[in-house]
Amino acid sequence: MIKLVFATANQNKVKEIDTLLPESILLTSLKELGQKKDIPETSKTIDGNAIQKANFISEKYNVNCFADDTGLEINALKGEPGVNSARYAGIEKDADLNIKLVLKNMDEVTKRGAQFKTVIALNLDGEQHLFFGVVKGTIRKQRIGQNGFGYDPIFEPENCGRTFAEMTLEEKNKYSHRARAFNKMIRFLNSRS
Repeated sequence: MIKLVFATANQNKVKEIDTLLPESILLTSLKELGQKKDIPETSKTIDGNAIQKANFISEKYNVNCFADDTGLEINALKGEPGVNSARYAGIEKDADLNIKLVLKNMDEVTKRGAQFKTVIALNLDGEQHLFFGVVKGTIRKQRIGQNGFGYDPIFEPENCGRTFAEMTLEEKNKYSHRARAFNKMIRFLNSRS
């Protein structure tokens, strides 16, 4: 049994990853550690934020842990919102305002290619390992669907015909950037046990 702390306060992410984990991995939350304050995210890259969060928790609590960071990278916006995806419309991290700003900035754009990128930093037994997951797709002109979180109502993965917000969690995990990165991490963990 491998015990890991998921260094996130985002319960939507916890719910997504929990459906992917095998029974050999026991997930512990920040709440169980007593970590109430936000973990610093001051890097200029998605990779850097994942590493910063994992290092913060493993150093503070001396535990094995992993952290992820995800960004929506839109070609027409030169990679924005990218590392600032959660705070694109302001420090409040308001998903609704973030979507409104993306749609406003893409109002006249016809080529709407984008990708979601997730990076996981796993700190395990004194070593750090990185896992990447990318899904390419397009930005819809309006919100569609009620499921998911963040930019899910406007992101349609390639060859899918539906936004992430139109999918069940199980369906989303077949395409998702986060699921791709986590599955790589899980295969790595299984190879160690």
